[in-house]
Amino acid sequence: MSNTHPEFQLRLPDGGPVARGRLLDEKGANGSQKFVVQAGSPIRQDVVPSFEKRAVSAHRFRQELIDDGLIVKSAALPGYLEAAGDIPCGSPSAAAAIVLGRNSSGWKDWKSDSGHPLGDFVDQAGWGSSRTWLVRGPHMAGLDIVKGLWLSKGWVSLAAERLRGGVEPGMSKNRLRSLVEEDYESAVVYTQRSRLVDDFHFFLSRMKLGDTVCTTSNGLLYVGEITGKVEQVVSEGGRSNLRRPVEWQSIGYPYDELPEELRQKLSIQRDVVDITSVQALVAGLGRSDEELADEARNVGDDPSMELAVLAARREVELPEPTEELATKLLVNDVEWLREIRNLLSDERQLIFYGPPGTGKTYLALELAEFFGGGPEQIKLVQFHPSYAYEDFFEGFRPQEDPETREVAFRLTAGPLRELADLASREGNRHVPHFLLIDEINRANLARVFGELYFLLEYRNQSVRLTYSGDDFPLPPNLFVIGTMNTADRSIALVDAAMRRRFAFVELSPRTEPTSGLLRRWLAREERDTEPADLLDALNSRIADPDFRVGPSYLMKKGVYREGGLERTWRTKILPLLEEHHYGEGVNIEQRYGLSSLRAAVASPTGTGGLGPS
Repeated sequence: MSNTHPEFQLRLPDGGPVARGRLLDEKGANGSQKFVVQAGSPIRQDVVPSFEKRAVSAHRFRQELIDDGLIVKSAALPGYLEAAGDIPCGSPSAAAAIVLGRNSSGWKDWKSDSGHPLGDFVDQAGWGSSRTWLVRGPHMAGLDIVKGLWLSKGWVSLAAERLRGGVEPGMSKNRLRSLVEEDYESAVVYTQRSRLVDDFHFFLSRMKLGDTVCTTSNGLLYVGEITGKVEQVVSEGGRSNLRRPVEWQSIGYPYDELPEELRQKLSIQRDVVDITSVQALVAGLGRSDEELADEARNVGDDPSMELAVLAARREVELPEPTEELATKLLVNDVEWLREIRNLLSDERQLIFYGPPGTGKTYLALELAEFFGGGPEQIKLVQFHPSYAYEDFFEGFRPQEDPETREVAFRLTAGPLRELADLASREGNRHVPHFLLIDEINRANLARVFGELYFLLEYRNQSVRLTYSGDDFPLPPNLFVIGTMNTADRSIALVDAAMRRRFAFVELSPRTEPTSGLLRRWLAREERDTEPADLLDALNSRIADPDFRVGPSYLMKKGVYREGGLERTWRTKILPLLEEHHYGEGVNIEQRYGLSSLRAAVASPTGTGGLGPS
């Protein structure tokens, strides 16, 4: 065994002793460089609970070494095992796993005397911190290439049957583009060539040793670590011309049980996808919170990944409504607020609907601020008939260049895109963010939402955007509250698709918490109950519940100035009813005027001899 590399060290958990080893030039069966754990190196006595399931071969090899007497109890270090002789391993990660008793990235965990990771001492094209990749297996008739080749042979590969030989790792994207344009010109259309350039560049020039790679097959997600350099080979049928050795975990994770954010990334329909934004969720698969917390305590000087996994697993939680909130909003029962919270938690999209003046927008704003923790997490938009996708999400708009003063059309984010980007930022992912859509039924919803309509129902998916071409999911911590006025009958035009995507909550003068809202407000303001009596009498004469008048018209200071009630009745309430009865010949003043209603309130029967007609 050649021994041209420096010695590397691996400190055991909780400030334990240091194991030592060397990287070998010799390669294993799948192309990974071998690594030898040197004789006398301390080895952790126990293994973590997930080790046996996630790394069956490493766990079995470790046990065989113990059974064969190559790993023995340490006489010098009580509580530890040690290597009785040099132990050759298939890769640095396999060596680290045997020493630590858990899955490990040996390219990062084995370090030189100066503290630099092993990966720094190997020539490779990739650069930067470790990344996580999704690589899809090609669909071949009668062959599951993931199980048939990748998992069994220890590979990950790309079909590149037309790409000329001799392509170099680290080749620039521009050079690759020229090769692909020439080699695939007659084989695929230009959009496919563009995707091939991205895929080849990722695979050849961005992936590196120690990166995590994922793939899916038959409803399972498989996870591994890249353990060697890329090779270009001649492959039967052109199924895997570009290959990288991979050390795959032994277990497949059911797709339906994966975290939502991870499934969003896995739904992107490309052959190679950088999914580093969900790296922590991938790293935590198959490991319990207790194991992660224990590893974070014992991992040594850098528990950042374990802590990141625990943080990523935290689900978005809306705070429990309180009696103080119910009192502030004059809601008669805190249980009603808890039901709203539960609806938002389950559906993440909700619409308050009802007649004018029922406080829909006010309530939406107050609840969003309470559940989101402040106004910074709220964005309010109002729909109207000319509102479009370009206004709502993204589109090209004229903008002036501040330097040249020239005006050009540039892709500009709308309120939904801005809020989604804010909610997706690191540190914000567990903070609820709220998009409030006032008068949601006044716009052409299919035109406004476009392909985003799909995401309202399928939150665990991504879609390709019309303008930017990005793959976009709705963040799990983004909630939508809409308001809908029923007086214009437009709620009847809301299609079944819209109803399926939102929970609908009625705010009506005939039901709580709206029906008694004005009386509670008057009591808090220490005012006479006459306005509430008059409103009840008014609504009793309106047969259609969609046109009954909400209490917010009478919850303003101007109503209680000299002549304010009469003025509000004349200029706000009666015009609504005139529009409602337009063309019916109803005497609005006689039926709904203050004098008529006051007489009805004073009458023992409460009708004043004038019932609904």
